[in-house]
Amino acid sequence: MKPYRHFSMASYMFAYYAAKATDDDIRRGMETYLRHIPLKKVYLENHRATTDVPVERLRAIKALLSEYGVAVSGGITSTVLVEGEQKPAIFDTFCYTDPRHRAEYLRVVREAASVFDEIILDDFFFTSCRCELCIAAKGKRSWKDFRQAQMKEFSEEIVAEARRVNPKMNFIIKYPNWYESYQETGYNPALQRNIFDMIYTGTETRDPIYSQQHLQRYESYSLVRLMENTAPGRNGGGWIDLGGSSDNINRWLEQAEFTLLGGARELTLFNFPSLLDTPALAAMDPVLRRVDDFLDHAVKPVGLAVWEPFDADGEDQLCSYLGMCGLPLELTHDFPEDAPAVLLTQRCACLPDAMEKLEAYVRRGGKAIVTTGFVHETYDRGIRDMTSVRLTHRHVLGSEYLIDRNDYGYRASACERGVEPVLFEALDYKTNATWADVLLLAGEDNFPVLTEDFYGRGRLLILNAPENFADLYKLPAGVVGALNAELSLGQAAYLASEPKMSLIAYDNGALCLHSFRPMGSKARLVVRGACEGVREIESGRIYRDSVRLPGPERRGDAAMTRDVEPEYAFDIPVGPGRSLYLEILR
Repeated sequence: MKPYRHFSMASYMFAYYAAKATDDDIRRGMETYLRHIPLKKVYLENHRATTDVPVERLRAIKALLSEYGVAVSGGITSTVLVEGEQKPAIFDTFCYTDPRHRAEYLRVVREAASVFDEIILDDFFFTSCRCELCIAAKGKRSWKDFRQAQMKEFSEEIVAEARRVNPKMNFIIKYPNWYESYQETGYNPALQRNIFDMIYTGTETRDPIYSQQHLQRYESYSLVRLMENTAPGRNGGGWIDLGGSSDNINRWLEQAEFTLLGGARELTLFNFPSLLDTPALAAMDPVLRRVDDFLDHAVKPVGLAVWEPFDADGEDQLCSYLGMCGLPLELTHDFPEDAPAVLLTQRCACLPDAMEKLEAYVRRGGKAIVTTGFVHETYDRGIRDMTSVRLTHRHVLGSEYLIDRNDYGYRASACERGVEPVLFEALDYKTNATWADVLLLAGEDNFPVLTEDFYGRGRLLILNAPENFADLYKLPAGVVGALNAELSLGQAAYLASEPKMSLIAYDNGALCLHSFRPMGSKARLVVRGACEGVREIESGRIYRDSVRLPGPERRGDAAMTRDVEPEYAFDIPVGPGRSLYLEILR
């Protein structure tokens, strides 16, 4: 089967299967894979929980797989039961304080390194153990500080041990999809990226409702972008899992598509045996061929810069919800000094110099969007000097909104009604010291959803996210469009559509418009600057009919208006669960 041009395919064979499968089982499996996808690598696991695959059997399976022309690497899952004693740890992860556990882990690493030149750690290389040994070793430190120091030290030990056995070793740490929680379990990408040779990204978004992880499907894209920016050139790829998607194969295919659109150069399918008796493999190749062809036209992913510091905490998954509302995002651990706009959530406020960076950035001409969570954390650290917005510690419920953007005049004002009420924090602000661009109407009163302040040469916007971030999906299209218009400064296009549509953008004008909605819809794509139309790359269809949106105008007794590019709205039909690959014609 013809290989893909922009990425390669891998599968992960876990130890439960490898320990029991016969050579004939493995041959049948490989023949099934190669009928459906051009498989280039298999990660062969030697340890998981209480299952170990003997070194002799690992060598035999590696030789068998190599007959099919695929590369074979090792894999380890860091769960265990030592001497029959169950530790107080979720998923029975190793206890890195217990010498018996550490010795067992080093044995597993030595055996893998004796067979393979490359090893990947499945995403259980964390600790949640609170045994008596761990409690004593922790002392007065927080669990975060204790676990991160411990896992850094043990990371160095296992990498050194693997290289002692095999100097050619390429050691990879795979990070899971729950990046907001890394620090609580010892994951430490800021330091581990320099200990391991490569990193890898878990992009399994699974079911967004019936799981404890709160995962939104946009994260299969945004997490790849974050990890690509974490270790540029050393993110090995993305890893997807049919689990949580078996009732809807399209969710699994979305994981694959979004992972590759984010720039992953390898896609690993977990896991080898579980995909053999499903329609999943047969469904994948047509999707990947489309992605591969589109990547001929797409260059560098771009979006609103989102500052995601290492080890940050707060407003988990908010960015993914915004991405599901059509806002292109680019997540980075470093403060994006040169970006035309930057989003700061509550997560940024953990850094002592967060306000200093924000104030300097806006003062010299940047546009910063901060969330109410960030305002709460920095309320007494300087944010009140940049805005008249004040916390009231009250809340308000409503379903009608007023859009009245500063500098846009009354002709651009509109009222929009949602289908269900949404709960917001009731913020206070002072008239004409701060302007409210979007307001929630509640009886004969209103409360800001988005405010803006001038500061130095720049602007500060405050986004009042709903108390339940999922209520963003209840916002009417007009409100989503007004929010995205302000938050997407510096981007060539944005969506002004109903929620549960995403826009992935590239710096050369290529776009992926994806609908997560259950039925066909029209997406309103707003393009900034003069253009001849928008073209569907695959069909060649060109959308030329557009509506020029109202621009800024002198308001009341003001002396001037902002100078912005004209905006043109294109209404583009898109099917449910469907991606359209587009390009802006300039």
